[in-house]
Amino acid sequence: MKTVTGVFASQSDAQHAMAVMRSAGAHDDRITLLTSGSSEAEVESVAVAAEQPGMGKAVGAVVGAATGLSAGPLLLAAIIPGVGPVTAIGLLGGAILAAAGATVGSAAGGRLENSMTDGLPEDEIFVYEDALRKGRCVVVAQVKDEAEASRMRELLQTEGAETVDAAREQWWIGLRSAEQEHYSAPGRKFGDDEIFYRLGFEAALHARTRCKEYDQTLGEMDAKIEDLEKQYPGRNVAEPFSRGYERGRDYYQQLCDESRAA
Repeated sequence: MKTVTGVFASQSDAQHAMAVMRSAGAHDDRITLLTSGSSEAEVESVAVAAEQPGMGKAVGAVVGAATGLSAGPLLLAAIIPGVGPVTAIGLLGGAILAAAGATVGSAAGGRLENSMTDGLPEDEIFVYEDALRKGRCVVVAQVKDEAEASRMRELLQTEGAETVDAAREQWWIGLRSAEQEHYSAPGRKFGDDEIFYRLGFEAALHARTRCKEYDQTLGEMDAKIEDLEKQYPGRNVAEPFSRGYERGRDYYQQLCDESRAA
């Protein structure tokens, strides 16, 4: 499976894009809309967008302090660590919420299929979360092959979506100055080490590793460093990657602390 993502400034634009994608062949159980907040009005608004022929009836899941629906299309409301309340439509939305660290209740969890995780870009989920923290909406769709993925990307672009790559760059631009100021190494410049520092920072935010203890991820991080050293022979990789990884862990912990305090 291939995953296609678009970031929208407004929920109405995101909903319209989803309707266009469905008309173009996107399957209901392989497309989701992620929105921040879970007030009654916001949940109802997402529910209206989810009302599509063939979706059937399902019980919404309630996770943490979020508010769920008692009936209607499969609509999930969850608390994502570091983000706060988020709503998502459908089984794909449930898979993304679970990968992001939310505990999806049994009402939805029992319906999630293992195939939902195939092709799920766990290394992109932190970008979705950053967009949600900024009050934006994220449309995610899974398609069968690259040809269909290319067609859906064009549709999203036509509908005004920002690509996940562009959103990732904006996320880093927002952090770069502070990280450059924080970074110091005798005889080295941040610009020389930034690529490896950033890769380490992002590795700490990977959905699969960020909630684990340091010793549980050490082997995987060592393997990443080894691969980078082969890719960039003669470059100083280990030190900036490791320092970026540590900063990324601190960054994620701070986001989680702030969301709990909110």
